[in-house]
Amino acid sequence: MNNQAIVDRAKLYWRLARLDRPIGILILLWPTLWALWLASGGSPNLKILTVFVLGVVLMRAAGCVINDYADREFDPHVERTKQRPIATGEVRPKEALALFAVLSLIAFGFVLLLNTMTILLSIGGAILAAGYPFMKRYTHLPQAFLGMAFGWAVPMAYAAETQSLPLVSWLLYLAVILWALVYDTMYAMVDKDDDLKIGVKSTAILFGDRDREIIAGLQVVILTLLIIVGRMEQMGWIYYAGLTAAAGFSAYQQKLIVYREKADCFKAFLNNNWFGLAVFTGIVVDYLIG
Repeated sequence: MNNQAIVDRAKLYWRLARLDRPIGILILLWPTLWALWLASGGSPNLKILTVFVLGVVLMRAAGCVINDYADREFDPHVERTKQRPIATGEVRPKEALALFAVLSLIAFGFVLLLNTMTILLSIGGAILAAGYPFMKRYTHLPQAFLGMAFGWAVPMAYAAETQSLPLVSWLLYLAVILWALVYDTMYAMVDKDDDLKIGVKSTAILFGDRDREIIAGLQVVILTLLIIVGRMEQMGWIYYAGLTAAAGFSAYQQKLIVYREKADCFKAFLNNNWFGLAVFTGIVVDYLIG
């Protein structure tokens, strides 16, 4: 294989891992950073912070790869996904499995730098990440499983920073699961018509005509949980100002999805990056000034 062929292959793997689309990394990174800052009282250990940031990047990439492997029979029939490397035949399924294994092993290698509790928790996280893509065959709640898989960094962060799993870590984890349910339902609304044709299950289908109302209710619950977390961690007014900004983004997302237009639903999904940033900014600034 000549140099150009190697470069071309690397570009395919880069696309397969969705590293050309960092929005997914950011949405998964924000709750990890929330947890690290809260667990450490505003001063996360640099080594732990580095491991978790790299872990998020690697496991999000691994999650995208195993997702495309699981969906290899569905993706060619969905407008948004039909150009993915496995769907087009540019990458073979066996190659995808190998790439998933390599990314997961590298991520696990970084976790080995942390304490025993975090290492043990990471095994559960890997199982959740590997199992999530197959859930859409069996349940209308794959979005909840997504939240469980990628929100698992929250209890891991508390374990890494404090070697404990206090109640607040589980409340924050629940908020992250529900947040994933919200933004991934918006994402699923884009593919709803195609998913109905090919038999893929999602919360967008499960919620039906009440999708907007259910999403709104979940957004209220998420913000309520974050308020409770703030009280338990004795956060100051700046933290709650961040939550107020996040509530504003939630309201804007409701405006975007009101007519269920695919482009606007996708914009609503993307806007969740600003929700995550608003909460994180409130946490960081509150610790700096408080």
